Amino acid sequence: MQPSEMVMNPKQVFFSVLIFGVAGLLLFMYLQVWIEEQHTGRLEKRRGQRATSGWGPVNYLQPVARLMTTEKIQEHIANQKPKFLMPEDLKEKKENLLLNSEWTIKVLTKTSHSHGEYQALSKTTGSPTNDLTEKYQGAKSLFKKFSKMNWPLDIHPLNKSLIKDNKWKKTDETQEKRRSFLQEFCKKYSGVSHPQSHLFHMVSRIYVEDKHKILYCEVPKAGCSNWKRILMVLNGLAPSAYNISHDAVHYGKHLKKLDSFDLKGIYTRLNTYTKAVFVRDPMERLVSAFRDKFEHPNSYYHPVFGKAIIKKYRPNACKEALINGSGVRFKEFVHYLLDSHRPVGMDIHWEKVSKLCYPCLINYDFVGKFETLEEDANYFLQLIGAPTELKFPNFKDRHSSDERTNAQVVRQYLKDLTRTERQLIYDFYYLDYLMFNYTTPFL
Repeated sequence: MQPSEMVMNPKQVFFSVLIFGVAGLLLFMYLQVWIEEQHTGRLEKRRGQRATSGWGPVNYLQPVARLMTTEKIQEHIANQKPKFLMPEDLKEKKENLLLNSEWTIKVLTKTSHSHGEYQALSKTTGSPTNDLTEKYQGAKSLFKKFSKMNWPLDIHPLNKSLIKDNKWKKTDETQEKRRSFLQEFCKKYSGVSHPQSHLFHMVSRIYVEDKHKILYCEVPKAGCSNWKRILMVLNGLAPSAYNISHDAVHYGKHLKKLDSFDLKGIYTRLNTYTKAVFVRDPMERLVSAFRDKFEHPNSYYHPVFGKAIIKKYRPNACKEALINGSGVRFKEFVHYLLDSHRPVGMDIHWEKVSKLCYPCLINYDFVGKFETLEEDANYFLQLIGAPTELKFPNFKDRHSSDERTNAQVVRQYLKDLTRTERQLIYDFYYLDYLMFNYTTPFL
């Protein structure tokens, strides 16, 4: 090749410089956005750690007031409402920057996959800036459309046309009292609020059964395993609830969750399906979770939670306990639960129902209780028109030889705690106790 042939003409030089310049600019802006998000994430994580234990750091030697004021309750409910970054917020922060493509794609994938909007947008031609702007506008329009929908969702009277037996009269009266109590509580303390929140997070624990139009919010340690078995039978995935294994229930991908739908699908189901939640006395649920996860071999909870709990809350722990995480004591578990700087995060098995199911933002049509589980569940199956032969299973899902966790069992575990520690547990679950009208326990 001759030297003259190697010389680039001015146009080639200009385009080469332009391409490298644009690439460098995009890389710089991406790194700037990434660093900002990492910093924000760390701050949010620290705030979350400070907030997860209720009303701030715990001093085990300082007694806590037993009664909370109305203002405290309202503040606590407000803290339950997750706040999410709407596209407008992003626009203010990054108006002069290229929009974060990773965030935009994540939103569009989550909100648009059912109707192909993301696929259509991904075919947009033009410059990278135009592509991202159009994707941003698509996400923005979806959120804007959702923001115009009515909220909170209306509570509907239960359709009792399928109830032919008078034996359910008392159960029905109890159910109406629970619904009214929860509705009045939410009106009194939380007021009307718009879900400027992670909608997909809010509905992430809700299972969908389209055939009978059911939404069931999963509360672990309140009969959720058998409820998921029932949903699988209703969905035609199994002939009987009694031959579905624990692993198939919890690790199989047989059931759909509400967050797998787009915004329209979520909102339509929330407004037209029968929404049910089953709850349990918080103290009893906590002890049940501890017994299940820490008193039996467990390849996840021992190494992840057990090791961290023993390391932080057991002075002079032996080497074996620090290595395998087995043998966590209930008092140590309680110290972890109440610690605003707990070494590992929360877990759904002992998370508050108010943060799992958001009962003051999602108006549940049916409120069942573990204490009357079979009766409530079988009445609910009548309401939604389930096959007459389908009954709620009454077997214990795991550790069937163990005594069920009840009030007497709970008292045995609470013996090792001080009165202050028991009071702090109650305060931690205070909102759940109030919402579902549970009496003050074991204090």
